[in-house]
Amino acid sequence: MVRSRPTQAAPQPTRSAAYALLNAVLMKHRALEEALDSLPKGIEPRDKAAAHRIAAAALRRYGSLDAVLEPWLRRNPPDEVRNALRLGAAEILLLGTPAHAAVNGTVGLVPKPFAGLVNAVLRRVAEAGEAALEGLDAERLDTPGWLYSAWQQAYGTGVRSIAAAHWVEAPLDLTLAPGATAPEGGTALPNGSWRYPAGTRVTDLAGFAEGAFWVQDAAASLPARLLGVQPGELVADLCAAPGGKTAQLAAAGATVVAVEREARRLDRLRENLARLRLTAQVVEADAAEWDGAGQRFDAILLDAPCTATGTIRRHPDVPHLKRFKDIATLAAAQRRLLLNATRLLKPGGRLVFATCSLQPEEGEAHLASAGEFGLAHHPILPTELPGLAHALNRERSLRTRPDYWPEQGGMDGFFAARFVKN
Repeated sequence: MVRSRPTQAAPQPTRSAAYALLNAVLMKHRALEEALDSLPKGIEPRDKAAAHRIAAAALRRYGSLDAVLEPWLRRNPPDEVRNALRLGAAEILLLGTPAHAAVNGTVGLVPKPFAGLVNAVLRRVAEAGEAALEGLDAERLDTPGWLYSAWQQAYGTGVRSIAAAHWVEAPLDLTLAPGATAPEGGTALPNGSWRYPAGTRVTDLAGFAEGAFWVQDAAASLPARLLGVQPGELVADLCAAPGGKTAQLAAAGATVVAVEREARRLDRLRENLARLRLTAQVVEADAAEWDGAGQRFDAILLDAPCTATGTIRRHPDVPHLKRFKDIATLAAAQRRLLLNATRLLKPGGRLVFATCSLQPEEGEAHLASAGEFGLAHHPILPTELPGLAHALNRERSLRTRPDYWPEQGGMDGFFAARFVKN
């Protein structure tokens, strides 16, 4: 039975951290992972992981939770109080937290004048239970209008399954080093990746310290595979951090130059390569301006910065941080990167351009500009995509979506196209 009177015990570490994370994303427009890294150092890893799960659930079902709360709010509360209500409702309706614990724990987050409001509203939510979510147009409510409209235009009725795929926490995918054995508990995917249940801690898996594998969504592993590098080829990985694709290219025997402009991300790339015992030349530079230090490359992988709308399963903060205007800005930056990548290629050299975006302006629209730069489109064959022939679009470039492989847990949304320099 939920208590009728609000109690204001000291906030619990997990809920306090979840509250800080949600406020950071929705009020300060900070990335969730960045906010997670900024939490006080004294918080236990278990509490941080639980806090991330609660905040992520509130972000995934943001619109539906607000629709549930609205009938019980006579006036609009301060943003911090509404965020606390979202967290409490997410615990009750989505995460199965006992109602008394969720209500009392959430009451402890807010200033005393709002304790009664939070207690009363969350008691009503608990009384309604999961039935409160029934009948809602959840796919629309949980997706910003500009994104829903864009996906509807690009994918038709598929927009609803794309939106629904974002409700589910993504599993953990691994790419194995050559000759390595997959840790126990995983499932082999048709593309060669291994998949583990959501919430699996990669550092706990056997072989992590020995460099037997690295984390990489199944869809993210495809662009490097499509480049088809051969041992001894000189290959550039542009915009390379955190290094999963660099690792794929190096493991294939290529001589790899990894280019990244952000020093902090370069540190992570170096750490990953060191753990994997793989070698690449690491260069801190803007890939849109880098001259290649006089080198011309047999092959180039360009996984360009983008709106990252294909990664919402893993990063539920993306819809709350990106705006419609970001698409044009990033598409222009991608065009500059593509032009410079073309300059860096040898005649006859291969290039794979990729973005982890569902927006056609950041994917298919670049096929025309690549031709203007002197690149000939090199179609992808169905045999190159085991279990994913349906991910080939009309132009024979790659378009994965989060609602693909639903029985196995979905995948990130990616675009990739392959070219040869004339």
